[in-house]
Formats: sequence, structure tokens, C-alpha cells
Amino acid sequence: MIDVINPFDFPGGAAFAERALPAAGMIDRLRTRATLARVPVIYVNDNFGKWRSDMRALVTFCGRSGRRGARIVDRLKPRSTDYVVLKSTLSGFYQTPLEAMLRLGGVRRLIVTGFATDNCVLFTAADAYMRDFRLVVPRDCVHAETPEAQRRALRILSRLLSADVRPSRQIRLSASR
Repeated sequence: MIDVINPFDFPGGAAFAERALPAAGMIDRLRTRATLARVPVIYVNDNFGKWRSDMRALVTFCGRSGRRGARIVDRLKPRSTDYVVLKSTLSGFYQTPLEAMLRLGGVRRLIVTGFATDNCVLFTAADAYMRDFRLVVPRDCVHAETPEAQRRALRILSRLLSADVRPSRQIRLSASR
């Protein structure tokens, strides 16, 4: 789950957060299915320059009443069984322990969800592809700032990174990696 804990405090962020609510609902449903299937759920989240923070502090910061992303944060905050990786840049792999976690866990296929499809989701997926992970990026579990940016990113994910971009309800989940 890429950057789902987010204050959406950038220009256009309020509208982005509002339009991302349906994707957040689909991510929540997929996360529940994954948990029931014993598929690990990993949050890969920007730290928003808060170098002394942890995920709980980020959830508190981004989920405060009145924050643009509070409704999404409330719905998607990590559960005690979830894993968390904080990142400082676009890719969840760049200077983080994500690759080591996945390799040690024997993971070969990644289901990538989150915000923004044409930015952090795309860069994380590209890095995963270059590391020989098979990719699933359910098109209803990602969101970009504009419909055109969403279409363009999904095209790149599918054509260049060989990602399966079918809707989340069509994805079979099993604990086999």
C-alpha cells in the first residue's frame, strides 16, 4: 500500500483526496481479503520530512480532524498485523529495507495499491519490475490526480512493466508467494 497515509496538503490535494475515496474503499476491501488469506500487508509510506516520526505519528498527523486525508487515513490506517516501511522519496525500494523484507519472506509477486498511480506507485512498481518481482496493480486500487494521468500510468504499468491491472475483485489471493 503506497502512500495511503497522506495529509494531501499539496495544491489540489483536497480534490485529490475526495476523488480517491472510492479507490480507498477498494484498497480496504482488498486489504481485508489479503489478511483473511494470510497475505502480508505492507505499508510503504512517505515520511513527509518528519525524520523522527514513526507510522503512529504519521497516522496521527495525517488523520487529524480537518485534514484533507483524514477520512482515508481513518479507513486505511495500519492494523497490528501489518508491516510498515517509511520512505523518503518516490520509490518504496530506494534506501529502504523493502527489498530485503520481500526476499527474506520469499515473495515473488507484489500487489501494489495506493496513491499516486503516476508517481510513487509507478516508481515503486518500476523498481519492483527491475528486481524481477511479478506485478499486480489493480486499477481500482490506485488513484492519480487526473483521469488522463491514471490512464497513462496504467498503460505504462501494463505495457512496459508487464503488470496485471485487472480489477481487484478478479485477483486471486493466496499465501503462496
